[in-house]
Amino acid sequence: MKRISSIENYLLTGHILAMAFGLAGIILVLPNPSFQAKLAQFEWGTTIFGWSMAGGGVAYMLLAMAAVALYAYRTLGLWHWLSFMLPAISLSLASELLGTSTGFPFGHYRYLGGLGYKISGLVPFTIPLSWFYLGFSAYIIALTGLKRLEIKNWLRQLGAIICGSLCLTSWDFVLDPAMSQAPIAFWVWDQPGAFFGMPYQNFAGWMSTGILFMTIATLLWTMKPLTLPSNDLKLPLAIYLANFIFAAILSLAAGFYIPVLLGIVLGILPLMILYSMAANQPITSIETKTLVTTN
Repeated sequence: MKRISSIENYLLTGHILAMAFGLAGIILVLPNPSFQAKLAQFEWGTTIFGWSMAGGGVAYMLLAMAAVALYAYRTLGLWHWLSFMLPAISLSLASELLGTSTGFPFGHYRYLGGLGYKISGLVPFTIPLSWFYLGFSAYIIALTGLKRLEIKNWLRQLGAIICGSLCLTSWDFVLDPAMSQAPIAFWVWDQPGAFFGMPYQNFAGWMSTGILFMTIATLLWTMKPLTLPSNDLKLPLAIYLANFIFAAILSLAAGFYIPVLLGIVLGILPLMILYSMAANQPITSIETKTLVTTN
């Protein structure tokens, strides 16, 4: 398991570096023709920039997905890993396919290039992976933090589902305006809305999709005893924070300050509180009961 933990850290480092590389391309290179001209003087510069724009988005999401999948397997076991990942990926993909086909539940939008092969020509295969690794990271911190409270297990479940879905949606507050209006957009809204180009319906879609797959995962987790990683939550926290910072830098560079503020208030602050609650639990406090049992 120690070896798996080391691999997780390598994947996390690669994930963060890939995002930083992509940020440099989007913020520094694309808006500056003079900088592009300087890069063109070097063969390696053109090659690296071309790779960043063509495959950087795919790379950073694959690395994060692999890191979180290994973490979930190591800390929770095969059953709890797969019983979260499979509903998260399949249900988010279904929502995205429905959304890009009909406009429900997010509104009318479509994906452009830069995020990998599109399933059915509509949704990049990497998008459901991001739902999984961000959703899992938020949910596991929420569930573990709420274990500290002396409340019934079904209330902990409900709280974790709501908090996890809210943190997931808060990330989209920050990411969506920038990614849909960047110098090279990754998706576009055919139904522009009042929230920095996005319809408010989008957030209802995000929240409901997160609640749906987290609820199903919670029910599946009750089928086997669960030990929560109270003192081993650094990787999911790092994944969430790194992705939030990536989105925040893009939004701030585009002049979108309110989405970042909302994301901090509704996403970062609750997650940090829950992380602190989880980290301050006694090491001997181990969850061995199924989540449906009551106190």
